[in-house]
Amino acid sequence: MSPRVLGALAGLLLGSGLVLVALRLGARRITLDQRVGPYLRTRGTSSLLRAEAARGPWATVDRLVAPFLADGVRLVARLGSPAADVRRRLARAGRHETVEQLRAQQVVSGVVGLAVGLLAAVVLAATRGAAVVPLVALVAVCGLLGALVPDWLVGRQVARREARLLAQMPTVTELLALAVSAGEGATGALERVVRQTHGELADELARTLADARAGTPLTGALQALADRTGLPALARFAEGVAVAVERGSPLADVLRAQAQDVREEGRRALMQTGGRKEVLMMVPVVFLILPVTVLFAVFPSAVVLRVGL
Repeated sequence: MSPRVLGALAGLLLGSGLVLVALRLGARRITLDQRVGPYLRTRGTSSLLRAEAARGPWATVDRLVAPFLADGVRLVARLGSPAADVRRRLARAGRHETVEQLRAQQVVSGVVGLAVGLLAAVVLAATRGAAVVPLVALVAVCGLLGALVPDWLVGRQVARREARLLAQMPTVTELLALAVSAGEGATGALERVVRQTHGELADELARTLADARAGTPLTGALQALADRTGLPALARFAEGVAVAVERGSPLADVLRAQAQDVREEGRRALMQTGGRKEVLMMVPVVFLILPVTVLFAVFPSAVVLRVGL
């Protein structure tokens, strides 16, 4: 093959390669829309004002039930305890819900109680033929009890939480006294105890420490702690620490005295509970065990007398 033919073939191959490269580059070229698009694209927003309305059957049910629920909440608020009292009890129970949410729970619970009472009334009317007035009273009582159940649960939570606070207070107070004796200040001792402990009282102290860091004086934060919990022991604790900080008295001795007072109070409460339980324990002894013992003692004699006769 001549050199001229070989040169022509090489030029043809080189030209076809350049054409393929140009086509590939043209296919990968970024257009003007692709360059400007990211700057014009709308971003998602988390604003509640621009949030879309919820869709589905539950949203329709919510819109239908919401007016009746609002009327029920207003009725319960008018007949129930004041909002300030309910808010204080929720804080003492450690619950973060609002007063309106608790009222809504009472309304829903009352409706459930009415439904249960109505079902029981229908069953009694169908099976026993009871009168109308007792059945209406039964429905009303069931609805009232249902509305009172959430409030009763809040009271139980308050009692249990206060018991846990009192049980944790001597240990936490002695840890504070130990930290103060080691050279820590009041705020530093609170920080150390909050880091190394956990529980209801530790959470309350963490909240008190957060209030102090936010600018509230330590005495005011401790007083807020006493107001939130409503316990006399914590109120004395806050008052003692506040007086020791303001007057410069030995804080460790005050804290140890507070721990000893709480232990003595717990011991007295335990003795009172034991005295009440002792009286209750006499009920089965007097009405169950003692009659059975007398029966076992008298029965053989009665059998012998009957045989002798």
